[in-house]
Amino acid sequence: MVVLILVVFCIIYWEIICYLSVQVKGQLSLIINTVRVEKVLNDRNYPDSLKQKLILLEEIRQYAFDSLGLTRSDNYTTYYEQHGKPILWIVTASYPYELKPYEWTFPIAGKFSYKGFFRYEDALAEEKKLKEQGFDTSVDEVSAWSTLGFLKDPVLSSMLTREPGSLANLIIHELTHGTLYVKDNVDYNENLASFVGDVGAKKFMAFKYGLASREYERYEKSMQLNRQYSEVALRCADRLDSLYKTFTENTSMEEKHRLKSKLMKECSDTLYAYAEEVRRIFPKFYVDTAKLNNAYFIDFRRYRAQQNIFEEEFKNRFNSDFKKYIQYLKQTYPSL
Repeated sequence: MVVLILVVFCIIYWEIICYLSVQVKGQLSLIINTVRVEKVLNDRNYPDSLKQKLILLEEIRQYAFDSLGLTRSDNYTTYYEQHGKPILWIVTASYPYELKPYEWTFPIAGKFSYKGFFRYEDALAEEKKLKEQGFDTSVDEVSAWSTLGFLKDPVLSSMLTREPGSLANLIIHELTHGTLYVKDNVDYNENLASFVGDVGAKKFMAFKYGLASREYERYEKSMQLNRQYSEVALRCADRLDSLYKTFTENTSMEEKHRLKSKLMKECSDTLYAYAEEVRRIFPKFYVDTAKLNNAYFIDFRRYRAQQNIFEEEFKNRFNSDFKKYIQYLKQTYPSL
């Protein structure tokens, strides 16, 4: 009977089993090839510039634990050299005439509105399959991810090319996932991590460099520009959402496509113009407006749509006390 149950389970979840086996293999390969940060710091073969970034990253970790109240872990105590090569990609998709994400369901973990791949060709194959079903899609390289405390997440060499504020934001964002991750609610999780990452990094930069420092001012300016760009993108998302809600069963596919393309072009032009302004200060800022579609705007809602809600709760209910706020969230919401 047990064997029969296992056979049936494997038949039903065969595609998921195959996917997870590849992902586990990729994750284990990464872990096996990591080096302890302590060893890197004591190895003369590694440049001092890299070591200084690792020391800074350790300061960020300790600040996140001690001052922000994030859950302690051994994450980012090992180092993985990428040799300039990306190692993970995520696929996201949206319904063509609705700002609604396509979701993948996994046993225990629940629903996710993105799917990661350690092999680029697998990500492209997944995207191709979704496109053939009519979905808007995107494939993006991932700079970091969290295994939610199940494994020891390493420092990736690409992380260390970031400026201090950006690095602090990234690490605090991912450590937030390891502190709280609500099942079947990706938008909540990512918005929360974005909020904690933004504000937590700002507090760290003030602590580390001082409010009058060039480092703090540069981070503050970058966050201001990112916030303004996000607001423009979210307004575009709202306009698209409003348009799609006017469609009825009597609206032809040709008319849907025409109206969607017209509004998408307007949004693309607006975002391109703003991105040009951002690049005057931060040349690395890049947006491929030719590839804008529903999936792009869903990403902004996933990471940025709830920022004002978190900010108001954080300031008004908890007097901007991160430890109390994080403790409240951990007690209020069940975490994986």
